[in-house]
Amino acid sequence: MAEKESENKIPDPDEQFEALSKKIADSGMDMDMGRIEAAYAMARLAHSGQLRRDGSPYVTHCVAAADIAVDMGLDEDSIVAALLHDVIEDTQLTYQDIARQFGEPVANIVEGVTKLTRVQYTSKEDEQMENLRKMLMAMAKDIRVILIKIADRLHNMRTMAYQTEEKQRIKSLETMEIYAPIAHRLGMQKAKWELEDLALMYLDPTGYNEIMKTLESRMDTLKSFMQNMETKMKKRLEDEGLQVTVYSRIKHIYSIYRKMYAQKLDINGIFDLCAFRVIVDTIPDCYNVLGIIHDMFKPVPGRFKDYISTPKPNMYQSVHTTVIGSEGIPFEVQIRTWDMHRTAEYGIAAHWKYKIGDSGVKTGDEEKFAWVRRLLESQQESDATDFFHNLKIDMFADEVFVFSPKGDVINLPAGATPIDFAYSIHSAVGNSMVGASVNGRIVNFDYVLQNGDIVEVRTAKNAAGPSRDWLNIAKSGSARTKIKQWFKKERREENIERGRAMFESELKNKGLRMEDITDEEILPQLLKKVSYSSLDEMYAAIGYGGMAATRAVNRMKDELARLHHVSGKKTVLEKVTEAAERRENQARKNIKPVHGVLVEGLDNCLIKFSRCCTPIPGDDIVGYITRGQGVSIHRTDCANYARREFTPEDIGRWISVSWADEIKESYATAITVVSRERSGLIMDIATIFNTLNTKVRTINARDTGDKSIVNITLETTGLDELKAIINKLAALPGVVEVNRNGGKK
Repeated sequence: MAEKESENKIPDPDEQFEALSKKIADSGMDMDMGRIEAAYAMARLAHSGQLRRDGSPYVTHCVAAADIAVDMGLDEDSIVAALLHDVIEDTQLTYQDIARQFGEPVANIVEGVTKLTRVQYTSKEDEQMENLRKMLMAMAKDIRVILIKIADRLHNMRTMAYQTEEKQRIKSLETMEIYAPIAHRLGMQKAKWELEDLALMYLDPTGYNEIMKTLESRMDTLKSFMQNMETKMKKRLEDEGLQVTVYSRIKHIYSIYRKMYAQKLDINGIFDLCAFRVIVDTIPDCYNVLGIIHDMFKPVPGRFKDYISTPKPNMYQSVHTTVIGSEGIPFEVQIRTWDMHRTAEYGIAAHWKYKIGDSGVKTGDEEKFAWVRRLLESQQESDATDFFHNLKIDMFADEVFVFSPKGDVINLPAGATPIDFAYSIHSAVGNSMVGASVNGRIVNFDYVLQNGDIVEVRTAKNAAGPSRDWLNIAKSGSARTKIKQWFKKERREENIERGRAMFESELKNKGLRMEDITDEEILPQLLKKVSYSSLDEMYAAIGYGGMAATRAVNRMKDELARLHHVSGKKTVLEKVTEAAERRENQARKNIKPVHGVLVEGLDNCLIKFSRCCTPIPGDDIVGYITRGQGVSIHRTDCANYARREFTPEDIGRWISVSWADEIKESYATAITVVSRERSGLIMDIATIFNTLNTKVRTINARDTGDKSIVNITLETTGLDELKAIINKLAALPGVVEVNRNGGKK
């Protein structure tokens, strides 16, 4: 009972600050405690009367953030800024007040953190993009801004229990989407793991609690196993004359959760729950330890990774290997030096230039921040959708390491192609590329690069430049941006023509006409909404990919809804929409469906369903007028529709189609089942189809190493029935994924 009362005791800020002061003194860091005490006094006075949700004085949060900043090893200005990080936003204090007493560097950090507090997870991509831009700009200017924001978020997540369920979910999703990946990109594994675990606790409390309960029930066994392995490894390594520190840990909860989800296992099916670290003094000792560990235990093939010779972009270095002990239990061993260990725990905070002063910047330190600048550059030609997509790939995705012919290591996002490699060297190399070879063999531009590939790019002075198809092939945001820049500069007239065709096509899809937006009173306001001075400027941007036609039309449509330029109470948009609906309803009355499909403006025409995407009722569809074979029906997410040519001739052949109100037919569609290789898979699949009374046209299977791929063509009445079938198949033992064929890649 006393313990519970202690947990619920409201923290005293003065006691907290006293503990913080002691931690700073014990750390051995040379700091002016008078300055830090003055910052605490200012924060305490400024936040006087403000309370947190748990009833504690608000300043306790500021002290907690500063305490985390000390754990990170940040400098004196950072600790001062952490204590003051909320005063500009939540109190009467200003930038000038802070700069006057603590200097401009501290004031700049506090102002930077204040701007980041408005970052919210939202479906409004434009708003999210702008907030992320602010974050990247603040990081590029002073990396301490984001480090303190991570400290702020970490303490907020630790005390999230007092918030509403909705707030818990919103903040946890934001943490998982933005802050945990940024902590990972900065190499701050300790903060990343805690952020992920705390976010998971609110995003999937059932899954989180299930893992916790299972770990607790197995804790005695796991502790015994880890202690035994630690003792065994330490004794053998010391007998070999090595000075080592060995310790173990249970993998963090989100890591276990993600593995369960990816491999469709319950926790009892995951054996490598434990990881061991061996810390030594020198790099040669790392490889000596590796040899001894492989002598002691059987290594698992394909699970060895050397991040010492090829560090991760976030500066992480270690040797990883997975081995199997005498008990038959696999476990991971990470081997590193003490310097590597500090970097792995605290990432960029362990190495950054502010710890040694601007005058002592080490060669290469600036490169640690180069990825921030590259991300800022990559968003210059991007709309919101592209920017957020590029950000996730360039910043959050896994990497692949390849080599130039000279042996330089180039890191690219997983799934990168020779196009990405060429543009990572220089935009001129990418623009003049005519071919590529990997490991001495000529490859296609869409070849997916693998770790260790040696890539050589062939260029020509008279090269025609990049193809628009490259935008679909390139994986990295920087490559896509450079390709768009080339088209923007070299193909303006072509861009305008292409953009106009795309824009008019999208207008038509939304039931609008050019006359609806070209009114001399309305057009300037619509152009202002999309941030262009003329229609040609907007067309050019759409043509080279700087603005999506869908986004331009949607913005204009939203603006029309706010403009009252007609008599009465109806807006321009309402008038236009009503006219479009009347046209559509009249057309539907006069047209008879063919095979359950209504074709705009055509009656009783020949219909065929495309084999590339096999649409069924419930899918969004579009029609393509073929030569001599009627109208081909495609899904709007069909890969062929995504790659359509936006010439005036081609645009005119894509027409609106829709499903009839009543459909009595069944339709063929194709799916692919990917499973771990096992016996009886086809029989289990056939049993499901028999139980659901599903007609199967074709089924074929092939094995690819450790996986089985089953391609199936079946008949279904619509999307709801197909989803039920897919869910049943996905639940089969060993099945990794079930996909429909023909969508965008």
